[in-house]
Amino acid sequence: MISRLVLGCGTIGQRIVERLAEYDGHLLVIADDPDVVETLRDENVRARRSDPTDPDVLAALETPDAVFVADDRTDRNRRILELASDRFPEAALVAHLGGNPDGEDGQVIRSTADRIVDPSRDLAEWVLDRTTSPSAENALALRRKLSTIDGRLAVVMHDNPDPDAIASAVALCDIAATVDVDADACYFGEISHQENRAMVNLLDLDLRNLEPEASLEEYAAFALVDHSRPGINDQLPEELHVDVVIDHHPPHGPVPAEFYDLREDVGATSTVLTEYLERFGLDLDRRTATALLYGIRVDTNDFTREVSSSDFRAAATLLPAVDANVLRQVEAPTVEGETFDTIARAIKNRTRRGSVVVASAGRLSSRDALPQAADQLLTMEDVDTTLVFGFMGEMVFLSARSRAGEIDLGATLRDAFDPIGSAGGHADMAGAQLEIGILGGVDDEEQVDSIKSVVEEVITHRFFEAIRTRPGTPVGAYSQTSEWLFAPDEGASENA
Repeated sequence: MISRLVLGCGTIGQRIVERLAEYDGHLLVIADDPDVVETLRDENVRARRSDPTDPDVLAALETPDAVFVADDRTDRNRRILELASDRFPEAALVAHLGGNPDGEDGQVIRSTADRIVDPSRDLAEWVLDRTTSPSAENALALRRKLSTIDGRLAVVMHDNPDPDAIASAVALCDIAATVDVDADACYFGEISHQENRAMVNLLDLDLRNLEPEASLEEYAAFALVDHSRPGINDQLPEELHVDVVIDHHPPHGPVPAEFYDLREDVGATSTVLTEYLERFGLDLDRRTATALLYGIRVDTNDFTREVSSSDFRAAATLLPAVDANVLRQVEAPTVEGETFDTIARAIKNRTRRGSVVVASAGRLSSRDALPQAADQLLTMEDVDTTLVFGFMGEMVFLSARSRAGEIDLGATLRDAFDPIGSAGGHADMAGAQLEIGILGGVDDEEQVDSIKSVVEEVITHRFFEAIRTRPGTPVGAYSQTSEWLFAPDEGASENA
């Protein structure tokens, strides 16, 4: 529950306190005017008569989530704010400039407070919007959690991150810096999709590519963005203690984090991070703003898929700071020949049943060509759902797309492949990955091709069957053959 402390209670402070008292949470007012204190107590507001400019008074108080400095005099507000900043370094500081805002005292207040009360606006409503709404309370809780981190923070994206994950990680690192926490935007795997690489290179984003065997001992805390569970679609230990999770996907299991914000009603995690940047009062950095807007556009398919009013508001907030020239270059990068080869193999090896197409792209050098192949097959006449898969090492990667309103691809792929791998995603865009443990012990190329042929049949059958049985009963038990085929051998990795 949010705790709020009001120090000094002049004319503006009383208007704010009247409204704060209507909201859940703990509220305490410290003021030296006996009439004000008595009036507040008569209105059932917890108020104490003390001098808020006395350091001993503040020293006896517990740390609140938010501090309001609301005396009428600018010089007193400066003194109170400086004391509060030293005493409550983890709290959000909101300050009223007072009656003489143009002098040195006003300059100090502006440089010290996290938020300045704007006397030209409806003050009570303006402050309440930033400190009592659910999103504001989330921002206060995130600030409180980040402030407790003693050491370096790893902000971890999911494997082979997309623009939404990349932008969200960069933005959270920016936010961590506001409370003096050093953070790295980290990922396992590779960024191989040409548009994603273009975004990182053109914006010169500072990312750290972690090796699977990399030591994590240098990090004192961990945050996950655009996914919610360690060891699921990343290569972190499943038992890792996680401090922060920010995501917009359904979690499908417990979220092991001290702070988490899961917004299934928005189209992108970048939307949530944009809101946090605004709530933290940060000036939008050109690179971060451009990355966030691109992340929102990609995850919402240019505001046509699972889009919400929050996504539009976030885009409007970001647009003035976006580098439009870089954004155009990101959206039109060169395409590698291997991507065209993958699409060609998928088109050649497709199997169609009604409006659903499943295709094997064979062996891959990059998994990022799969969604492009799935998108390309979706342009076929009378086709509304596609699944494309390919092989890399001992792994099979799958990418699915649909414009059929009655099909939930995320649920369909979980029905079909969760028993033998890892799957998830949205109603119209989803993916999965499976580990073929048996390939680890096979050297004969013909035998490998034979096994892959069986795998292709299993994947195709399971997907068509999952499509056929939804929204009715879940897919039934899979055969002994497929269970044996996908079981990892003793030497295989357990990460799917």
